[in-house]
Amino acid sequence: MRVAYKCRAYPTTEQAAVFSRTFGCVRLVWNKTLAERHTRYHGEGKSTSYKDTDAALTGWKKTEDLAFLSEVSSVPLQQTLRHQHTAFANFFAGRAKYPRYKSRNGRQSAHYTRSAFSLREGRLKLAKTATPLELVWSWADADLAELNPTMVVVSREPDGRWYVTFAIDTDDPEPLSATGAEVGIDLGVKDFAVTSDGERIANPKHLQSKAKQLARYQRRMARCERGSMNRRKAKAKIARAYRKAGNARRDFLHRVSTNIVRDHDLIAIEDLNVKGMMASASGTIEKPGRNVAQKRGLNRSVADTGMGEFCSMLEYKAAKWGRTLVVINRWHPSSKTCSHCGHLLKELSLSTRHWTCPTCRTRHDRDVNAAKNILAAGRAAARGNPGDACGGDVNHSGSSLVLSPMKQEHPRREASPRKRRSTQG
Repeated sequence: MRVAYKCRAYPTTEQAAVFSRTFGCVRLVWNKTLAERHTRYHGEGKSTSYKDTDAALTGWKKTEDLAFLSEVSSVPLQQTLRHQHTAFANFFAGRAKYPRYKSRNGRQSAHYTRSAFSLREGRLKLAKTATPLELVWSWADADLAELNPTMVVVSREPDGRWYVTFAIDTDDPEPLSATGAEVGIDLGVKDFAVTSDGERIANPKHLQSKAKQLARYQRRMARCERGSMNRRKAKAKIARAYRKAGNARRDFLHRVSTNIVRDHDLIAIEDLNVKGMMASASGTIEKPGRNVAQKRGLNRSVADTGMGEFCSMLEYKAAKWGRTLVVINRWHPSSKTCSHCGHLLKELSLSTRHWTCPTCRTRHDRDVNAAKNILAAGRAAARGNPGDACGGDVNHSGSSLVLSPMKQEHPRREASPRKRRSTQG
């Protein structure tokens, strides 16, 4: 298992200059390699291997225009080529989007392998630097002098802060002891999470709390002349505000996910489509004159919750501590199904927060009912019945009236075959 420790770094003026040159060379190699790869594929129809990019980098260093690439450590440049090769492999496998060009305005980083750094007695020295890099170690359970990192990443955030990340390969920890508890989780915007036990975790809305401050900083930056020092200062203030909101959000997500994994043996969640949720949120407002601002507000609220990051945390923490995480099909009608008898409503508007089952007359809270159905589907899937996760044959406390999984397919899945047949005829 790979573990990463990230801590603040305080480089000297000379070290900052070396790292800044390295960042620029890394960015240039990435962008130039990406452009030539794109041109070669669309012009000649040939793909580019890592060996080809490595040979091209060697040739660039011998030219007069790019001879400065030899002034920085070659290891971060080689790692950049490897990362781009991996990015294209993930793209062709359908796991990621097409690689994009790097900008000088975003986060800058350089990866150093063991041949380009030394860590002795807690003092880190990187290639092309004369003195050890000063850093602040914040983990009491790990001794910096005893670490054996496989990679060190030096990064600079848009707000100007420097960080060092140590990547370490360690043994898998011992699984947590069984608690006998199971939970289903329904994520949302009003309440960040509602569990099948009825617990509601409030949405802290970290970005919304800084909305006025951010708007003031952005107006101030808009009045500054482009390229001026005042504009840089105003931009740094905006980056610091976003950094504080992001850190608060990640701390909240870590606390919630850790508590859930520690207290439950089985965790069931839905397969969320965050981008789809933002798109659907944009389509819910139809009043003229107000729709643009409200659409933007809904999208910002969905993005501010950090649902995707929370699900990723649950995934790796459950695998780390030996818990079972079940992801339910996103088309599973968890909100419209009665968790007591299994009755399935034909329609349920988003504004309806409570409803009464017409069959068993049970009064439901929309979110709690959805969490209970997610847990029921998760239990069924954990027993080894993959079809149960789609909503069929899920055990309820009352009589089972759940429709079969085939009848719960999304209507758009059935429309495309008929449309193709009509055009052919």
